[in-house]
Amino acid sequence: MVQIGYTLMSEQTPARELVDYAAAAERVGFDYAVISDHYFPWVEEMGHSPYCWSVLGAAAQVTERMPLMTYVTCPIMRYHPAVVAQKAATMGVLSKGRFTLGLGAGENLNEHVVGEGWPPVDTRHRMFAEAVQIIKELFSGDYVTYQGEFYDVDSAKLYDLPDRQVPLAIAASGGQSAEIAAEYGDMLVVNDPMADVVKQFNAAGGQGKPVYGQLALAYDTDAEAAKQRAHKLWRWAACGGWKVMAELPGPVNFAAAAGTVRPEDVAESVACGSDVNAVVEGVRKYADAGYTHVALVQVGHDQQEPFFDWAEKELLPALRSL
Repeated sequence: MVQIGYTLMSEQTPARELVDYAAAAERVGFDYAVISDHYFPWVEEMGHSPYCWSVLGAAAQVTERMPLMTYVTCPIMRYHPAVVAQKAATMGVLSKGRFTLGLGAGENLNEHVVGEGWPPVDTRHRMFAEAVQIIKELFSGDYVTYQGEFYDVDSAKLYDLPDRQVPLAIAASGGQSAEIAAEYGDMLVVNDPMADVVKQFNAAGGQGKPVYGQLALAYDTDAEAAKQRAHKLWRWAACGGWKVMAELPGPVNFAAAAGTVRPEDVAESVACGSDVNAVVEGVRKYADAGYTHVALVQVGHDQQEPFFDWAEKELLPALRSL
């Protein structure tokens, strides 16, 4: 059976409400929750981007059973990998072993703020592999000294470690990143239902490991209102795929890139309205592609409470059939 998660979408939600939504997601029966780690929203209309690690610490205190996960953190520029390891280990302790560190090679949107420029993709992948190695070494609890191509670590040691080592979920979008995920990760993250990437991950040594995806929807009893809201807040997702999205530097650039995207274009990939079957069929595509976990994103901060009620009474019971 596919595990169904809830996405704490920090780009559209104030920090306090994110904590409330974590508690609500557990209460209505979601299997786990993931949170985005952004410095900027995708487009200005989304309007928020709190520091996800503070939110996670609070979420760990208002939940009891639900696993938590970053979806995903970039450890190559905005954060040094040694600092990411410390944050993740602390979350492992605070959550009593319920935290998974989701990692990815990042986007210019969030990493350019430190003023180091944005490297080409092959360089980013090398930086990412090196960062993951450092994090894994620090999770051992030993002193770590490291001199690499991109990072140095001088006699670092984590003093607060959870009883269970924090698992790593590695994001991938193609063959090169799928191989990194298989080598270093305990699970794979691929947003869209990409069976070819899952196959590459399995062939590179990831067979049998969990695979995480994400599905956006816009619940509303008014389907047309849902479609217009999805266009306003989610049109950035139709900007031409990850090779384009990873390079754009700001919300205004995403808005410009999505300038010709119509509401009906967004509705082709985002279920708009209250049709449970549309969401079930969307999740089924992931299941058929070999995914074990799918996190749902409810587009629109102002519709979360009605969404939770609908999810508890109608959507989650229907999804359990998968």
